Amino acid sequence: MKNWGVVILLVLLAACAGPPSRRPPARPSTPAEQPDDPRKLRQCRADLSAMGVKYEILPDRRFAGGCSATGSVKLVAIGIPVTNLGALKCGVALPFSQWVREAVQQAARAWLDGYVTKMESFGTYSCRPVNGQIGNRLSEHGRANAVDISAFQLSDGRRITVKEGWSGSDPNVRAFLRAVHRSACRRFGIVLGPDANAFHRDHFHFDMGKGPYCR
Repeated sequence: MKNWGVVILLVLLAACAGPPSRRPPARPSTPAEQPDDPRKLRQCRADLSAMGVKYEILPDRRFAGGCSATGSVKLVAIGIPVTNLGALKCGVALPFSQWVREAVQQAARAWLDGYVTKMESFGTYSCRPVNGQIGNRLSEHGRANAVDISAFQLSDGRRITVKEGWSGSDPNVRAFLRAVHRSACRRFGIVLGPDANAFHRDHFHFDMGKGPYCR
């Protein structure tokens, strides 16, 4: 009889508890943005100036959805004209300027017997999730912490695009694109290209998020 009493009590407690929760599991939260270290920011700007890079200091801005552009600059002249450059954290602007002025031209001389006269960008700051896919965490573009490069204009008139050149028929173009990709991996925390996924089939993505990762 005592055992039957225990069973009845357990049934009654289960009924009081109700059905299990059907709420979906919570998505991982976006990591909180770390404040910019003023000393590192001053040093970064000084390093840009020492390289001869011209830039504008932009005011800190914060937007809905966790997006922000703080500690950022607008690159005005870095040795090669680059289209569509907007707000970019100084911590990305510095290695990007070094990559443009050094690695890109070295690779162009080595593999293309020329030099780059202009580069094309898909932009820098953009308040959106990773790969533009709803539900993903905030992209580093949403923190002005990334830049995308899509094409290179050469002194002989050729225009090399990541989309057509990465797996194209010209071995020298393929070698050039892989050389600038490899050199970026030594400068940025995250580097993505056509081998990373379909979202990057037509550009190189560079950011200073948590890494290192090069693909």
